[in-house]
Amino acid sequence: MRKAILLINVGTPDSPKTKHVRPYLREFLGDKHVIDIPAIPRWLLVNMIIAPFRAPKSAKLYQQLWTSEGSPLLYLTQNLAKKMQSRLKAQEQVFVAMRYGNPSVKSVLEQIKLAQPEEIVIVPMYPHYAESTTGTVVEKVMNLIQNWTVIPSMKVVGQFYNHPAFIQAFTKQITHYNPPEFDHILFSYHGLPESHIHRIHPAKKIASCSCENQLPEDGHFCYRATCYATTRLLQASTDISPEKSSTAFQSRLTKQWLRPFADEQVIQLAKQGVKKLLVVAPAFVTDCLETIVEIGYEYELLFKEHGGEKLQLVSSLNDEDYWAEALLEIIENKK
Repeated sequence: MRKAILLINVGTPDSPKTKHVRPYLREFLGDKHVIDIPAIPRWLLVNMIIAPFRAPKSAKLYQQLWTSEGSPLLYLTQNLAKKMQSRLKAQEQVFVAMRYGNPSVKSVLEQIKLAQPEEIVIVPMYPHYAESTTGTVVEKVMNLIQNWTVIPSMKVVGQFYNHPAFIQAFTKQITHYNPPEFDHILFSYHGLPESHIHRIHPAKKIASCSCENQLPEDGHFCYRATCYATTRLLQASTDISPEKSSTAFQSRLTKQWLRPFADEQVIQLAKQGVKKLLVVAPAFVTDCLETIVEIGYEYELLFKEHGGEKLQLVSSLNDEDYWAEALLEIIENKK
């Protein structure tokens, strides 16, 4: 059977120049699932305030990230796709698209359409479900495909944070850094507005939820609950004790985002006497601005400024051979 596997990652500007960062920010932050306020205020906020003033600052951050091969998020995902392709039959093709930026979902779907597959497998590259990640990817694909003359069989690979292949792959990545050598291990996840969590279970307030300790019945698609569940799974698989580790959320835009905030946690740990800190970011399967620059550079500075000696980021799964094999297993097992 002719099959197209489409890996969709979050996205990246075409270059670290301000002229390319600005339209990327407009597309990304203009998504109603990312900034969930009414359309007109959102357009004004993004196009008149955020993009014009934030683009130059963001461009400097992207310059720290950029390599001779380009944006790590893009070329590592493309490398991963090539490794997956080498393990597949000839009639199965792996494609890569970015939800925001290039190669766009629209342009890659046009390539897939020409290939005339019998099945399309959509793989949002996010271990945990959130409306601003997996949700917007699925919506984008469906909106584009719905007008095709022939719509092939469709399969969406949803969240996979608890799939044994994912846990095994991340466990292998973590153990490369010898966790027992560190005083503390911080599991850092990308933050979300609290409003997104409230929409998942509106009858329950975050403050009264016990998902830090166990996954509640109504928490299977709650981003916060599944992040804590991931921490517990990785603690168990790596023999990292709960007393020597903690969970936090990074990259916040406002104070109404998920707590505890990772940057504040880094400072607090340093002040408490932690000298060697290992940071694991299981929400990211590919290294990007939020891991390489925010954690690996900015958090390291914060940690040392407040008394810490060494902050080590665990590299993400990127294009590791065992991640290519694990992702193919996840795709095969997800029905």
